[in-house]
Amino acid sequence: MKSIQVHLGPRSYAIHVESGLIKKIPHILSENNHGQKWLIVSQHRLMEMFGFKLINLLKENNYNTDYITLPTGEAAKSLNEFSRLISQMVEMKCDRSTTVLALGGGVVGDVAGFAAASFMRGIDYYQIPTTLLAMVDSSIGGKTGINIAEGKNLVGAIHQPNGVLIDTDHLTSLPKEELVAGLGEVIKYGAIYDREFLLKISGWLDNLNTFPFEEAVARSCAIKADVVSEDERERGLRRILNFGHTVGHALEAHFGYGKMRHGEAVAYGMLSAGYISKKLGSLTSSETDLLFETIQKLPLPEIGQQNSNHLMEYIRTDKKNEKGVLNFVILDGLGSAITSTAVNEDLIKESLKVLS
Repeated sequence: MKSIQVHLGPRSYAIHVESGLIKKIPHILSENNHGQKWLIVSQHRLMEMFGFKLINLLKENNYNTDYITLPTGEAAKSLNEFSRLISQMVEMKCDRSTTVLALGGGVVGDVAGFAAASFMRGIDYYQIPTTLLAMVDSSIGGKTGINIAEGKNLVGAIHQPNGVLIDTDHLTSLPKEELVAGLGEVIKYGAIYDREFLLKISGWLDNLNTFPFEEAVARSCAIKADVVSEDERERGLRRILNFGHTVGHALEAHFGYGKMRHGEAVAYGMLSAGYISKKLGSLTSSETDLLFETIQKLPLPEIGQQNSNHLMEYIRTDKKNEKGVLNFVILDGLGSAITSTAVNEDLIKESLKVLS
């Protein structure tokens, strides 16, 4: 089992990565089982695939376990569903000792994590991600939240999990499109932090059937752990994790949450940000070509030409805007990223032409 530490003083925790890890969860959590309620928050389909097996394993090891399901898709990340989840927790007599297990993809992790952050002013929770995207991104770092009509994740909190438990066997249940979406984030880690890792990814993408997912997940998690350990609250280094996200979030909002997968949108956003990096002179032509060639190995959905004015409306409400200035992440060479305030609207609009 690969264990990676997120170093945050008294709130430090481990990320465990292993094939078949779900069988070890009762043992891993045993020191924290004090007779409290363990509440699995998931989705019905995932409960049938993994959740009921996990409940049985926990009950066999004397865990007091129950579960609540959320609807599928981004619809779960609404104020109404969040309110319903909290109400059910009250009905189940959850209290300050209750521990939440977020079993699912990024949507489940975001909503369950926000519920854990909010319920009785904060209770313990663990992330058990079941998608590639959640394994390498949203399950790590404590970002939780829900969507409102004006934008994605505009309501939320940073509430670190007590641990992240990654069973890479869950990836075998995913459709190809979900794996591709997750690979968009995997590419991001190489682009912003580890050039050699990016080169490996580029080669691995030549044959998805032999892609070493466990190795890629472990390295991606290690990179995010390093970044979060240094900058938990996104005041400096952690901002580089938003590479590709400014345009990516705008595309998600434009098409409608759930209609374009987050990782697919980020992949397109990285094309835009790569173009801008080159225009600003921080990325060479050969580096830009390598980045583009790697991203374009992903079978992304065609999006056609976009209405740049419409996309800019979403970008202006992006969380990375501060006092009217957009903090835009660009590459300062492959494997290195910086935040720039020199990216204006005209340059962003120009970059959108590379997406179609």
